[in-house]
Amino acid sequence: RVGPPVVMLHGNMTSSKHMEILMERMEDRYKIFAPDMRGFGASTYNQRISSLKDLADDIKFWADQLELKRFTLVGWSTGGGVAMQFAADNPGYVDRMVLIDSVGIKGYRLIRTENSPVDYATLRKLGSKVSNWSLDHMKKYNVYPNREFIRRIWDKVMYNKNRPSDELYEEYLDDAMTQRNVADIHYALLRFNISTEHNGLVPGNGRVKLITAPTLILQGDRDLVVPPFTGEEIAAALGAVGRLVILSDSGHSPLIDCMDKLVQNLEDFI
Repeated sequence: RVGPPVVMLHGNMTSSKHMEILMERMEDRYKIFAPDMRGFGASTYNQRISSLKDLADDIKFWADQLELKRFTLVGWSTGGGVAMQFAADNPGYVDRMVLIDSVGIKGYRLIRTENSPVDYATLRKLGSKVSNWSLDHMKKYNVYPNREFIRRIWDKVMYNKNRPSDELYEEYLDDAMTQRNVADIHYALLRFNISTEHNGLVPGNGRVKLITAPTLILQGDRDLVVPPFTGEEIAAALGAVGRLVILSDSGHSPLIDCMDKLVQNLEDFI
């Protein structure tokens, strides 16, 4: 397609397949790219990751192979963390950035707040284990046990408001079962910290200060995966280049909860 280039990065437990419904809404006006990151979807997992920077470096290599520069970078959830890392490391590539219910600048902090209805006890227990595991130990946990395990998680925290069609939901579950970096990506998320503060596990490296691209932060007010204060924290760290928009009555997947509103915000910003 002829049009402004847009690169879309998917989140955890997903792949570029989840971006297809958004691409269909925008493909006649933009040149859209949506890679499967390493260990997700149709991508291989021959070399394991230990950080979101590994994934950001993959995107740099991929973009260079396509001679792709000066694009709008869109990251959803974990893809938002990869996008921020990429933008900090490669400011000349990113014209604009959009973060959709993104992991925060201090990574995925397994905490519970008064304003959060989510019980993170199980996740916190997993996090404390993962933080002490070696990469070799985690290898055997890099796949999900079964589709119903994923369905239970999604029903509770991602599709608790609206759901994809039955057919599409089954396709998404099949797609999630292709993921081969399950424990590794949690290890990476817990250790992601581009802030200037300690996140409780690792110190911040301050690289958020290197992000210069105008950035739109879209945050669902009903997000049960990434607490809404996360968007506020990203916006505060980005300062003048960041703009926060709260998506009302939307959870962690505005692609399902409020697609029209999502597309309108994206296109207005681009």
